[in-house]
Amino acid sequence: MLQGKKIILGITGSIAAYKAAILLRLLVKAGAEVKVVMTASAKDFVAPLTYSTLSKNPVYSEFSTADGSWNNHVELANWADFILIAPASANTIAKMANGLCDNLLLATYLSASCPVYVAPAMDREMYAHKATLANLEKLRTYKNIIIPAEDGELASGLHGEGRMAEPEHITAFLEKKNADSLRLKGKRALVTAGPTFEAIDPVRFIGNFSSGKMGIAIAEKLASEGAEVTLVHGPIHIENISKNIKSIAVTSAEEMRKACLQVFSKADITVMSAAVADFRPTQKATEKIKKVDAGLTLKLEHTVDILSELGKKKKAGQLLIGFALETNNEQKNAADKLKRKNLDAIVLNSMRSKGAGPGGDTNKITIIDKYNKVKHFELKPKTEVANDIVTYIISCLKK
Repeated sequence: MLQGKKIILGITGSIAAYKAAILLRLLVKAGAEVKVVMTASAKDFVAPLTYSTLSKNPVYSEFSTADGSWNNHVELANWADFILIAPASANTIAKMANGLCDNLLLATYLSASCPVYVAPAMDREMYAHKATLANLEKLRTYKNIIIPAEDGELASGLHGEGRMAEPEHITAFLEKKNADSLRLKGKRALVTAGPTFEAIDPVRFIGNFSSGKMGIAIAEKLASEGAEVTLVHGPIHIENISKNIKSIAVTSAEEMRKACLQVFSKADITVMSAAVADFRPTQKATEKIKKVDAGLTLKLEHTVDILSELGKKKKAGQLLIGFALETNNEQKNAADKLKRKNLDAIVLNSMRSKGAGPGGDTNKITIIDKYNKVKHFELKPKTEVANDIVTYIISCLKK
């Protein structure tokens, strides 16, 4: 249940830092995306290169980098689904308990609104000391989740409690906690993504520039919250997709329509983010059309309006969300589309916003609901936009 989760792994100055490399490998193997934030003293035990190689992400330690750029602790905290500090030394635990902030890891911790897990690691007497016990209890009152230290041989040569929980035990602990907290467990979702291609002849088509990145990100986020997702997608490249996502590849609008109709009746949540071609040739040539001096005239007809058809079939309890890509009168046109197609909400993309729209890695959206409530969002990576959309979906289901 860690597939698709975004995890900040905080590593502090403890001999147990060598276990953090094993833990990191297990988290990545489970399908999580991990970013490591180290304290300065943690580097004395394991070099950052080890964690960077295992995570396939940069390792963060200082507020600024050698080239003068800033490691934004607020962005790191907002990126994460949860923070795991393992090993957590007595020193770091004390600072966390008392709100001290003298390194990047502590700044990230204090900026976080997501769950925080703490895996203590220290010698027996340090772990049993009243000050440490009081600090751990204070962290619990902050809703931090303590992963208890284990009994065993310690670096000092003593035997007793204080060992950081074994990486396999921490991973199992996280998987159980996340399985229990999945907000969309038991829900079925249908998501569409990418373009459709409408054939002119065997080698040419009418299409658009949609990459499908937005739809894939939404499908992944829904799956990470426990939903059983069916992703119906046009001709796009997909890799490393969550095991909770069933992928159906189509080419044309009609193929997408048929696939959606097979799934829609059982879907609790439907997000139609695909850029379905509005027109197709009235006739498809059976052979490649030869180039002629007189040019070529194509007669086009409308493709089927999948979203409108689903809106007519929508039953009580089903949530149907559409997308609108507009270039003028954006909000009015999107609101009209929402009402016309019987949607619960619509996600507006404005082509006027720099960095938004098809093909890129960022997007800027506005969500309009059927009660005319409007919520604007800033330009963000599409993975973060997907988080905003799924958070909105979960809020709708709670009503």
